[in-house]
Amino acid sequence: MIKVVIAEDDFRVASIHEQFLSKIKGVHVVGKALNAKETSELLEQNEVDLLLLDVYMPDKLGTSLLPEIRGHHPKVDIIMITAATEKEVVEDSIRNGVLDYIIKPVTLERFTNAIDKYKKRKNLFTQQQEFDQELVDTVIGNSISSPIESELPKGIDPLTLKKVREIMNQLKKGVNAEEVGEYLGASRTTARRYLEYLISVELAKAELEYGIVGRPERKYYLTKSTND
Repeated sequence: MIKVVIAEDDFRVASIHEQFLSKIKGVHVVGKALNAKETSELLEQNEVDLLLLDVYMPDKLGTSLLPEIRGHHPKVDIIMITAATEKEVVEDSIRNGVLDYIIKPVTLERFTNAIDKYKKRKNLFTQQQEFDQELVDTVIGNSISSPIESELPKGIDPLTLKKVREIMNQLKKGVNAEEVGEYLGASRTTARRYLEYLISVELAKAELEYGIVGRPERKYYLTKSTND
């Protein structure tokens, strides 16, 4: 569960952001702050993963809070949500390590995309013990997706898809859905969905193989390795 604090001096806007968050699974709002002082208090009193921070607050600019937060709460991630469009404000925010910068008025789509991207980033750090260049590029936003992988259909997760391709590449032989599911720790149905997707984008092919007894088995082969 991702724990979020909303720092926004307009309580109506804060309520809208809270409503947006309520539509996203795995997210919980631990508190709302109307000024910088309340923001600091909430961060001190709660375990917080993500801070949604406005710039214009009555007692202190949100950008002035950034060094303080970095010093006292280095593990708190920050997304700016603000009407501030000045170059200096944007530049200062980025230099202080904000993960995203959303300019008001905020649409549900833009808001949801930012939170979903953050969730994937958070999950990546939770799941991975070591990072190759591709994963590092994904985390810092330098990932260069191929046209095939840039817009994945519903039910196809990019990290799981990457794992399926790695499994097939490592085994160097035809695999069936049951084998891939065992390596993934997922069901045969889930594994087959990813394998069939790879076929649909011409990254894999399938052949029927006949054993001594029983029905023919559908075996999947990569047509391109994960290094391509």
